[in-house]
Amino acid sequence: MAASDNGDEKSDMEEQEEALVALIEHRTKEVEHLRMRVAYYESELQESEKKLKETQGQLARLRSRNCAPFTRLIGKSIRVKEEISSSPLKITKDSFYNLSDESSESSSDSYQKTCLKTLKTKPKPLLVIPGMNPKVSPPLKTTEYDKSSSERKGLVKEKGFGLLPKQETAKSQTRGTKRKYEENENKDLSQMICSRSSPCTINCDTSNHIPSQHKRKLRSLVLCPTNDQLFVTSALDGIVNLWQIQDRGSHANLVSATNSTSLKQRRWPEDVAWHPNGSSLISVYSADCQDSQIAILNFNQREEENEVIFLDDKPHLKGIINNVMFMPWDDNCFITGGSDHGVVHWTQKHGDDSWKPKLLHRNIHSSSVMGVAGMQQKQTVLSVGADKRIIGFDLHTEKPDYKHQIESKCMSVLPNPRDYNLFMVQTGTPQRQLRLFDIRLKHTEIHEFGWKQESSMSQSALISQAWSPDGLYLTSGSADPVIHIFDIRFNANQPSQSFKAHQKRVFKAAWHHSLPLLVSISSDLSIGLHRIT
Repeated sequence: MAASDNGDEKSDMEEQEEALVALIEHRTKEVEHLRMRVAYYESELQESEKKLKETQGQLARLRSRNCAPFTRLIGKSIRVKEEISSSPLKITKDSFYNLSDESSESSSDSYQKTCLKTLKTKPKPLLVIPGMNPKVSPPLKTTEYDKSSSERKGLVKEKGFGLLPKQETAKSQTRGTKRKYEENENKDLSQMICSRSSPCTINCDTSNHIPSQHKRKLRSLVLCPTNDQLFVTSALDGIVNLWQIQDRGSHANLVSATNSTSLKQRRWPEDVAWHPNGSSLISVYSADCQDSQIAILNFNQREEENEVIFLDDKPHLKGIINNVMFMPWDDNCFITGGSDHGVVHWTQKHGDDSWKPKLLHRNIHSSSVMGVAGMQQKQTVLSVGADKRIIGFDLHTEKPDYKHQIESKCMSVLPNPRDYNLFMVQTGTPQRQLRLFDIRLKHTEIHEFGWKQESSMSQSALISQAWSPDGLYLTSGSADPVIHIFDIRFNANQPSQSFKAHQKRVFKAAWHHSLPLLVSISSDLSIGLHRIT
């Protein structure tokens, strides 16, 4: 009996020891995490103090020059801001983006900087509020699509007609650069994740469904980064359609249709990405049978012989090229990921139609690379694959500095547009399809979302996600005719809301850059325009 009691006592001690060791490991990680956050906020505090001193210095210099004009300008700005806050458009945008107090403060700072800049340049300034009344580009002339002509020539357009004339392109680039600067201002959203027990919902009304003009199922939807009126769709018929939004999102007109099938196999674009300057569209295909892998559709060309240009370089070895994405730190480079396990970095050489490929890696992933993206705080290329791996590749050191593996295959990756450290990964696990990560926290998942599919349990890589411009919401298509919306502040893994948007499965629902609008595509061959009210 004594021996038995000693054995039980020893077993209890071992269990207690294991529990304490596990607790120590957990608290060690917690301490490291908190130290990391303290260091981060200390650096943020120093930067904020520096900006505060600079602003105080500017104010002192301005008052020393002339105090009276500044007083009049501030009074005028207050009156204009009061008028804006009472207008229906401002209310609509607030309900659309659900901005936090920090966003309001940053908008106020930006507004004051604009006032100061205007005062310095003109004796009688005109108050300009960025983003409230964006310039509307002249209506694009709509052309009809003729199948036989498009197969021979590519872009369907009248002789001498350019989709985006140089003068209009310059204006679009100016507006696009301004919006990109505003959206890319880093904001820490990590404190807001899982901070609410109930979600913030939005009122969404489907205003119109328009025929996509495609003969087969749609594959891609991309909004123009510089012109708020334009977006493109591509489909399995190999056609890329350019659309123009009308009447603040109540309708869209077809501007052009381009036959973009590859030269040898006549394959459709697997994925498309719009150049950040809005001038061209990159399409990716397949590496089988030495077919064309990359095509450039230049929207600024006026000559009929300059339409779809296929690049000669073929760095991918086999299979489909699954994803293409421009990098946020440089307008002149994009990344492709393919079924050959390879990730390729393309840089622009001379002009829009000349690109040079460089293989980043082909041996890190053991299966198809399904998604690629870039993290803006440092030149890190993220790639996710069917091998369940998430890889962050540092372009400076040319080696991985982030590695993580989950229990399910990964099908896409999407960085947050406002917080440079956050990114979302789509997985194949039902009811846990979306995972949220912070690149500063190794091997740590900070939130997960999912939905229950009624029509099928299988997860499709064709179902895409999109971030809202404020980085607080995610939209996802589904195998059902439903759009799911997720609020990262909601401390639950279910959608904050879902609504029926089409008759068949929804592939993607993209947030418009400036209008309170969602644009969606579906296998019912229609495009949905959903107004946020």
